[in-house]
Amino acid sequence: MAGPLKRTTNLTGLAVATNPRQTLISLYNKVLTAVSQLPQEAGYRRHTEELTKNRLQIVESETNTEMIEKKINSGQVEELIVQAERELTLVEQMKSWQPWQPLAEEAPLNQWKWP
Repeated sequence: MAGPLKRTTNLTGLAVATNPRQTLISLYNKVLTAVSQLPQEAGYRRHTEELTKNRLQIVESETNTEMIEKKINSGQVEELIVQAERELTLVEQMKSWQPWQPLAEEAPLNQWKWP
């Protein structure tokens, strides 16, 4: 880890990651592998791939954890790790939910209409 050593995240229950960069690279690659099994036309797949590839590119090109946090701008690296782990869990749930499938029955008239 380049840069000054972090003693705490100042977030209750969230310990400092020992190898955050390697952990993020591994998790982002796992997310990309898992999401690639979803249909290409699925919006969830397209957006998750785009976000994950962007973050992976930042983590691979930057060695300083503070700069990774600044460029991704979604929290500390420890929070990014939690986000990636949760995304990996969500991908597996999406496989079983299959929200890209057509509706089982026609939606009621004006269901999506806002007053």
